[in-house]
Amino acid sequence: MTQTATVNYHVHKPERQAFELDAGGIIGNLIAPELAPTEVKVRDARRSLTETSFEADAVAFVSAPTTVSFVQGGDAWRAEYDAELTTLLADKLDVQEVIIFDHTIRVDDPDAVRKPARNVHSDYSPDGAHQRLIDILGADTAAEWRAGHYAFINIWRPVEAPINSAPLGFVLPSSVAPDDWILLDLIYPERKGQIMGLAANPDHQWIYMSKMTPDEVAYFNIFDNQGRPSIGHSALDMVEDPNVTTIRKSIESRTLVRFA
Repeated sequence: MTQTATVNYHVHKPERQAFELDAGGIIGNLIAPELAPTEVKVRDARRSLTETSFEADAVAFVSAPTTVSFVQGGDAWRAEYDAELTTLLADKLDVQEVIIFDHTIRVDDPDAVRKPARNVHSDYSPDGAHQRLIDILGADTAAEWRAGHYAFINIWRPVEAPINSAPLGFVLPSSVAPDDWILLDLIYPERKGQIMGLAANPDHQWIYMSKMTPDEVAYFNIFDNQGRPSIGHSALDMVEDPNVTTIRKSIESRTLVRFA
């Protein structure tokens, strides 16, 4: 079964492009490159005859109930949730070490500090991933990890209610041409990173999981130093049921893993 959605692809330019986050010292203020709204067909993995797998497609959808309440004040939930995600990755992948270094709660509201990312992208370029590895581990430990097999893997979960609008969609790596990727600088007040944007290609095959609940997660590859492809992803501008009024809330967790 397929749906129709709108996504914002990046546009090739002769000059290097950049996102500036918290621009001008204003939390949540974002300066973005030019984007091209494009209508795409999206296959629903929940109703597909072909199962999506992390090994083949760099993304998987699984049932993973949590006991954590993300509305607790401060960071009280983080240690418990980190333990749950570590167990999940150890169960699903052959990893010997998991470092969870960031959680972002996104709310599809104009006044939210962090809104759903409505641009087709992957979180790290190779250079961006190598620098982030050093940022997290330090140069000496990063060199040890680079000698083996490591990856950055994101885990995405709905919060409070099933997703009815702006679900997270993915472009199957097998449908992406190398020239579709565009290097983009990511400028924070205190550091600089590099991600990859995706330009439009009619060959792209989009998938998502319809009406994901807070008991379900998507985990997906955003960099692997031994060649597993990074997966392009974006919030999809679409609505499942126009009679449902809940707004999209989600939490994404960035992890660094070392394989056995």
